Amino acid sequence: MRHYSIALIPGDGIGVDVIREGKKVLDTLCELDGGISIEYKHFDWSCEYYLKHGKMMPDDGLDILKDFDSIYLGAVGYPGVPDHVSLWGLLLPIRRQFQQYINIRPVKLLRGIQSPLANRGVDDLNFTVIRENNEGEYSSIGGRMYEGTDMDMAIQNSVFTRYGTERVLKYAFDLANQGTEKFLTAATKSNGINHTMPFWDEYVRKINMDYPEVKTDIVHIDALSSFFVTKPDVFDVVVASNLFGDILTDLGAAIVGGMGIAPSANINPEKKFPSMFEPVHGSAPDIAGKGIANPTAAIWCASMMLDHFGESNLSAIMMDSLQDVLEEGIVTPDLGGKATTEEFGEEVCKKMRSKF
Repeated sequence: MRHYSIALIPGDGIGVDVIREGKKVLDTLCELDGGISIEYKHFDWSCEYYLKHGKMMPDDGLDILKDFDSIYLGAVGYPGVPDHVSLWGLLLPIRRQFQQYINIRPVKLLRGIQSPLANRGVDDLNFTVIRENNEGEYSSIGGRMYEGTDMDMAIQNSVFTRYGTERVLKYAFDLANQGTEKFLTAATKSNGINHTMPFWDEYVRKINMDYPEVKTDIVHIDALSSFFVTKPDVFDVVVASNLFGDILTDLGAAIVGGMGIAPSANINPEKKFPSMFEPVHGSAPDIAGKGIANPTAAIWCASMMLDHFGESNLSAIMMDSLQDVLEEGIVTPDLGGKATTEEFGEEVCKKMRSKF
């Protein structure tokens, strides 16, 4: 029996709704397979927790999480709690303290979903964005001076280290090297940002020397953004800094059907610490509890979690079942259907049962 432990943090808004369905699908798969078991522990860390306790999680929250095999997070954010408070109080400490320096965002058009790009199908939209997740433009270095005066100013410093840059690039090159196309695109802006981006480009070229079979293209972020729309079929693996990766992946989600179906994985490749899997659609408090949230991203995240565990066959069954349901038109209102959040999850479970 293969056993895994998962920390469940549904968080805020629709996070509670979609994680419930993701867990249901995981539990059904465990029941069907018989060789895998999952032990969960639920944590109510959220903006509601913050309003009660003045913090997003307990002071020893990271110590509590560190021995789990993975973290399954729903969403963070709610009116009344500033975003920088909710993110820096929960999500970002987990990413950084657990060295989840790889953020994986698949840009893949699922069967049954229509891309907003004209005449683009599943064969045209299938690549992966690897985002540096621990430093870069989101480094917490800087400050404010002279607030409330005419000299009011803010400084935010970007930090690109050799250590941080090399490890994300090696991961991306490894991924590209495993594929059939063996093509990597690196985002840059070295024509306008004259220190960090030439540094980044230098290490792209350096690491590329260790992967001679991987064709590599370094593309300025503005042009690259437009290519996501005009020629998405050319991409295989895209690697980007923290900020550029954040922007590109939201655009990537948009071209394959929207944020409501976008999964992500925050990976510690060495597995020294737990990795974290989260849909990126946000908490959407206006529709929370109404039974209309789309759990596709949460279920996709569960599949990515299984891949991380080495359960690739079960992951494939889950994704195949998910796409079968989408292709049959059993979809939630955001995709033009009438299925509830719970009904959609049940249909995926039903489809998985038919495959055993």
